[in-house]
Amino acid sequence: MSLPKMLAQRHGSPLYVYDLDRVLAARRDLSDALPPGCDVYYALKANPHPDLARELRLGGCKAEISSLGELASALTAGFDAGDVLYTGPGKTPSELDSAFALGVRRFSAESPTDLQHIGAAALRCGTVASCLLRINSETSAANTGIRMTGRPSQFGIDSETIAGLAAELRAVPGTTIEGLHLFSQSNAESEDALIGELSHAVELAAHLEKELDVTLGLLDIGGGFAAPYGRHGSRCLYPRLRPALESVLDEWFPRWCEGTPRLAVEAGRYLVGDSGTLVTTVSNMKTSRGKTFVVLDAGINTFGGMSGLGRTLPVSVEIDGDGPRKAFLAGPLCTPGDILGREVPIPDLRPGDLVEIPNAGAYGVTASPLMFLGRPAPTEVVVRGGEVVSVSRIEHVRRCAG
Repeated sequence: MSLPKMLAQRHGSPLYVYDLDRVLAARRDLSDALPPGCDVYYALKANPHPDLARELRLGGCKAEISSLGELASALTAGFDAGDVLYTGPGKTPSELDSAFALGVRRFSAESPTDLQHIGAAALRCGTVASCLLRINSETSAANTGIRMTGRPSQFGIDSETIAGLAAELRAVPGTTIEGLHLFSQSNAESEDALIGELSHAVELAAHLEKELDVTLGLLDIGGGFAAPYGRHGSRCLYPRLRPALESVLDEWFPRWCEGTPRLAVEAGRYLVGDSGTLVTTVSNMKTSRGKTFVVLDAGINTFGGMSGLGRTLPVSVEIDGDGPRKAFLAGPLCTPGDILGREVPIPDLRPGDLVEIPNAGAYGVTASPLMFLGRPAPTEVVVRGGEVVSVSRIEHVRRCAG
């Protein structure tokens, strides 16, 4: 019996098991694929579990967050607030004040008004914010993965408007333009697509540096590093990415090796996706008009899909022990939308059996409608070398607001 199933027998299901050895392996693989000196920001939206975040901090990562909740997780994991990158298009005055009070000084500005709001909060705190201007590129090098640019968007300043806004952006009180933030896609479908998009970001940044009339200190070219989600498979490896990026950096930023600018990327699912296994129990099985339904104790409230996909449900999960039969994998919720997979190959199953969903370390618990119908959150177990590091579960508590 696998370790995740053994842990489920001890702690019950649904149960997430995260393996820190896999987190460390992913961090090493990504480091090997990047130019020397490149900063890696861990996007806590993928999985804010403090033990996973702490492992990545110890592995040299910095933290990218977009809420005070994620900031709290990052600080719990030991990240230095001064190295955190605070992103997102809807930063409110109160959360900016709180972030500054906690020591955050680096922000991604999504628009001229967002930059003004950051500056006003910095002045209230008696400091200056180091800002990356997030850019919504007018063009792209690829049309794969989840697109974040090249269309009207709440994310980023339209690249074609930078020249006309340069003086205004440089003059915002309480801010200094430290660099640029170009995040164009997620989960690139191939290494060629990833190289094309990141190379395009470097070239665009060189042109924008001239239009802004600033010297870039930090260039965040985003991510797109791919990993399977709830299905069998392995993380992508990128043997050609490092030399390709070094070549394009040599062309457009000949002093990059000296740290002008310092290069950064962001990664979430790539770093934690294959560390996680979701164990769920078969509650019931039935046949309806010729179709087999396997009802599990984990549904969309437990593994609800990535918000970045623009839909609630994963495309389709897979389970261990594929067999000749096919079935719909349904969750326990009282809604017909609680389907984790359609016509998924299954082994011989019966109520009470444990099954595993692989590659579930990213966009799991906290990317799900966890409170829908009031079912308890799944237990989360962290292991290293086959030994349990921690056991925890998210609890929801209603408190009076008066």
